Amino acid sequence: MLQSLSSNSCVRLIQSNKSTWYFFFLVLGYVLYLIFGAVVFSSVELPYEDLLRQDLRNVKRQFLQENECLSEERLEEFLGKALEASNYGVSVLNNATANWNWDFTSALFFASTVLSTTGYGHTVPLSDGGKAFCIIYSVIGIPFTLLFLTAVVQRIMVYVTRGPVTYIHTRWGFSKQLVALVHALVLGLVTASCFFFIPAAAFSSLEDDWNFLESFYFCFISLSTIGLGDYVPGEGYNQKFRQLYKIGITFYLMLGLIAMLVVLETFCELQELKQFRKMFYLKKEKAEDRVHIIDHEHLSFSSVSDQAASLREDKLNEPFMDVPPLTYSASDFSSLNR
Repeated sequence: MLQSLSSNSCVRLIQSNKSTWYFFFLVLGYVLYLIFGAVVFSSVELPYEDLLRQDLRNVKRQFLQENECLSEERLEEFLGKALEASNYGVSVLNNATANWNWDFTSALFFASTVLSTTGYGHTVPLSDGGKAFCIIYSVIGIPFTLLFLTAVVQRIMVYVTRGPVTYIHTRWGFSKQLVALVHALVLGLVTASCFFFIPAAAFSSLEDDWNFLESFYFCFISLSTIGLGDYVPGEGYNQKFRQLYKIGITFYLMLGLIAMLVVLETFCELQELKQFRKMFYLKKEKAEDRVHIIDHEHLSFSSVSDQAASLREDKLNEPFMDVPPLTYSASDFSSLNR
């Protein structure tokens, strides 16, 4: 008997805190996913890093053997300055000196990556004034960009998602959930083709050192606003029409980001995903619970009022105080006659 009562109480406790348990498993799953990613990246990339380190040591050793007049300390000093300049987007190579990082088109490309929070990191402000302005510019510009993207996506959703789904549902009578699901899949495929596969093929032909996988990798890293910065277009040697190319990439990134947000918003409006998300949210107060609370408060107020009324009635029903009878003397009557 006690075991059944305890098991029933545990079941009721779990059911009453179902969203909390779902949220706990969500956090646990996210942490495990982070650990899984770290294990995979480490196992895949660590051998390549080790090979690169060995090759670099061999090249350095061979260079010092061929140039005995150069000490290792002087070489380390030169390489340190070269790497520091490279971190700021300035290269010491002869084939890279013709490309300026802060002409108008490059600055426009940098501003777009800052406002979209992509941030490739290949070009950064060099001066203290540039760094201070970048902070102020980002503080104002990032919320402004979010407002702009939200307004644009809201208007596009009316014509691209809600309008077609409602039309097909009312015109042919298909289930609205089914129409929304098929529409989201088709929209996702069209967006992937127009902003991932086709641009990847274009970048693989325009960039000399990029293959299709590297170009597709750049498109995904850029439009998902990850922006690792290991692949940046328009930075090659003797890039043809470099300024026009940079402007085109800037417009591509903005349009692609808007398309990605439209697809994400379309999928978020699916009824199945809404139900799935609600599993991890705190439950709102139900209407009947609010009515119960209001009724309880009304009853409490009524009981207080009834008590106050009964007290008033008791006071009214109390016997009057005994008043002593008035007695008049003969002198009083004589004074009245006067």
